[in-house]
Amino acid sequence: MPDTVKRASSSRPGPSARIWAARDSILFSLSTLLLLGGVLAASADANALATILWTSSAGIGLAYSTVTIGLAVRRRQPSVDVIAWLALVGALLVGEPVAGAVIAVMLFTGGVLEARASVRARRELSTLAARAPRVARRQNPHGIEEVPVDRVAIGDRLLVGAGEIVPVDGRLTDAGVFDESALSGEANPVDRPAGDDVRSGVVNAGSAVTMVATQRAAESTYAGVVRLVEQAQSATAPFVRLADRFAVGFVPLTLAVAGIAWAITGDPVRAVAVLVVATPCPLLLAAPIAIMSGLSRAARHGVILKGGSPLERLAAGRVLLFDKTGTLTRGRPALTAIITAGPEPADELLRLAASLDQASAHVLAATIVKAARDRGLSLTPATDVRERHGYGVEGTVGGRVVRLGKAAWTLDGPVQGWVRRARRRAALDGSLTVFLAVDGQPAGVLLLTDPLRPDAPRMMRTLRQSGIRRMVLVTGDRADIAESVGRIVGADAVYADRDPAEKLAIVQREQQEAPTIMVGDGVNDAPALAAAGVGVALAARGATASAEAADVVLTADRIDGLADAIMVARHSHRIARLAAGIGMGLSFAAMIPAAAGRLSPTAGAILQEIIDVAAIGIALTALLPTRTHTVRLPQADLAVATRLHAQHDAIRPLVEQIRVVADGLGAVPPDLASARRLVDQLDSDLLPHELAEEQQLLPILDRALGPDPTGALSRTHAEIEHQVRRLRRACDDLGEHPEPDELTDLRASLYGLYAILHLHNAQEEESAFSLMPTEAARRAG
Repeated sequence: MPDTVKRASSSRPGPSARIWAARDSILFSLSTLLLLGGVLAASADANALATILWTSSAGIGLAYSTVTIGLAVRRRQPSVDVIAWLALVGALLVGEPVAGAVIAVMLFTGGVLEARASVRARRELSTLAARAPRVARRQNPHGIEEVPVDRVAIGDRLLVGAGEIVPVDGRLTDAGVFDESALSGEANPVDRPAGDDVRSGVVNAGSAVTMVATQRAAESTYAGVVRLVEQAQSATAPFVRLADRFAVGFVPLTLAVAGIAWAITGDPVRAVAVLVVATPCPLLLAAPIAIMSGLSRAARHGVILKGGSPLERLAAGRVLLFDKTGTLTRGRPALTAIITAGPEPADELLRLAASLDQASAHVLAATIVKAARDRGLSLTPATDVRERHGYGVEGTVGGRVVRLGKAAWTLDGPVQGWVRRARRRAALDGSLTVFLAVDGQPAGVLLLTDPLRPDAPRMMRTLRQSGIRRMVLVTGDRADIAESVGRIVGADAVYADRDPAEKLAIVQREQQEAPTIMVGDGVNDAPALAAAGVGVALAARGATASAEAADVVLTADRIDGLADAIMVARHSHRIARLAAGIGMGLSFAAMIPAAAGRLSPTAGAILQEIIDVAAIGIALTALLPTRTHTVRLPQADLAVATRLHAQHDAIRPLVEQIRVVADGLGAVPPDLASARRLVDQLDSDLLPHELAEEQQLLPILDRALGPDPTGALSRTHAEIEHQVRRLRRACDDLGEHPEPDELTDLRASLYGLYAILHLHNAQEEESAFSLMPTEAARRAG
C-alpha cells in the first residue's frame, strides 16, 4: 500500500492519543466544574471551599499557559499566552480567585470552539483520505484473488464489484456506472462505456465490471488526492502567523495601560482587570477558524487548497496567468467536421474509420471511436489490421479495405482540390487532419480540434468582476491559435510559442507588478506554478507534476471551479479580518473602563468570554453559503437542459453539412439535389430544436442568471428561422438550370447560416450548457 494510503488507513489513534486530542474538552470540563462548584459553595456560605475550588481552576489555567509559553520559547516563537498568564497570576495575587477561574474557563472555551470548528471545517478533506482504497480483486488463471492495493501492477486485470471502490486508475473493459462525487462533486451516477478511463477512488454504482490497471496505486488519482489533503491539513495560513505577531504587539500596549492605571491609582486590581480584558483570543482563534472554514467550503466545490497560505494568496491575487491546452481547452481533440471526397455519406466514413480504429493504439483513435459511438453508429470489428508507425493504420472492415492516416500515405496520385481545401481549412482553424481511403479510392478527411472549454469565457468575466485586473495567456502553442483563444476569453496579453523556462520568466516578471495566480495542467507548467504567488492545477485526470507543484488543485474537470475558489477565498479572508478586528476592537475598548476602575477582574473575565464567543461566531459565518460562480440547476431544469444538450450535439453533423453543400454548389454541374435535401432537414430537424430551446432552455437561463443573458440568444433563434425560410424560398425558385448569380446568392446564404449557427452554438454552450455539471453534459453528448 502506498505510504499516503497507509497513513490514511492505519493511523488510528490509541487511548493516550485520543485523550491528548480531547485535552481541551477535558480541561474545559474540569475548569468549568471547579468554577460552578465554587459558585455553589459560595452560595452556601462555604467561602473557604469556594476559594479553594476557584483557585484550583485558576491554577489549572496557569499551569496550562505556563506549558504553552515554555513550548513557544523552545521553538523560539512568540506567544500571546503571556497576557493570560499575567492575568491569572495577578488575579490570584490580588485575591480575585473567581476572576482567575473565569479566565481559565475562557482559555479552554476558546480551545474547544477552535477544535470543533476545525473538525467541521476539515470534514470534507478528511473524508477523502479516510475512504482510500485498500484492497483489489485481481483476476488470474486460477480465478479471483484479493490483494493489497500496492501489489497491483500496470496491466493487471481487476474486478470491481457493485458498491466497491475502484482501487487504481485503469481502463474499463466493460461499460459501467460510477459514483464519482468524492472526486468531482458530481452528484449523479456517471455512465462510462468500455474503453473509458476510470479513476481510483470512485465507487462502482452498477453491476460488477472488469478493468485493466494503467497506473500503480502510488501514482493513481486517489493516492495523489490523499497527498494533497495531507499537505492541506498540515499547512498554516500567513494570516494566522500575522495574527500571532499582531497579538504579540498588543502585549506592550496592554502592559503599558495596566502599568499606567496601577501607577496613577495605586490599585493593582485595575491592572489585573486590564490584563483580563486584553487577552487577544479573538484574533488568535477567529482568524484560523475563518481560514479553515474557507478550506472546507472550497473542498465542497471540488477544490483542494493546500492549507491556509494558498487561500490567503488566492484572495490577494490580482493577475491571472493561464496555460491554453488542457486549461482553457479540453486538452483532448474532438471531431469537428467530416469532408467527403466521393459518394460515401459522412456517417459511413466515420463508421468505417472508427471500426478500424478500435484496434489502434494511436492517441487519436479513441477520439474517432467516441465520435462514432456518440452518433449511434454500429461498429464492425476490423480484420487484417496493420499499423504503420508515423503514417497510419489499414485493415478490412466488412469486406472493404480501409486506410486511415496521413494524406501522403493514405491517398495515391496527385493532390486533388478537395485535399487542398481541407488542408487550408485545417490550417486556418488549427485542426488536425486524418485522411481516409476506401478500397483504394480517396474517401474524405476527418478534422479534429481541441475545443475551448465552454465554461471558460463566463468564468473569466466573473473573475474580472471579482477583482482580477489582468489576464495573461501563456502557451507553447503557435501564435495564431493562441491569439484566437485569447480574444474569446478576453485575455489582456498573449504569449505564444513559449517553453517552460520562458513561461517561468513571464510569471516572475508579472509577480513583480502584482500578486499572481498561475493556472496549468501539464508537466511543462510545473515550474511556473511553483514560481507564481499561487499555482492552480487541473488534476481531474490524475495527480501530475503540476498538481504536486501547485498550491490549489481542481479535482473536477472544469475550469470554472477556479472562480468559486477565488470567491470563497476572498470571502473567508474578509470574514477572518472582520472577526479578528471586531474582537480586538472590543477588547481594546474594554481596557478603558477596566483601567478607570469601572470593571472588576471578574466582570472583565466574563466580558472577555462573551467577546471571544462573538468573534468565533463571526468567524464561523465563513461556512455559510454565499454567492459563488457555479449555478446549481434544479433537477427538473437539469433534466430539460440535458435533453436539449443531447439534441444540440445531434444537430452538429447537420450544421457541418451546410458548409459541405455550399462547397458542392461550386461544382459543374451544381449539386442542387443535396441543397434541397439539406433545406428539408433544416426544416424538419433544426427549426424544431431551435424552437424547443426558445421555449424551454431560455426560461431556465432566466431563472438561473436573470433575463439579460437570454436576449441575444432569443434574437439569434429568430434569425436562424428567418435564414432557413429564406433558403427554402431560394431553393423553390431555382429552375433546372439556375443562373450564376442565383447560385452565388444560395451559396452566400448557406455560408452565412453556417457562420450564424457556429456562433449561436458556441454562445449556447458558454451561457447555458456550461451550467450543467460536467458528467451530465458528457452523458448528454
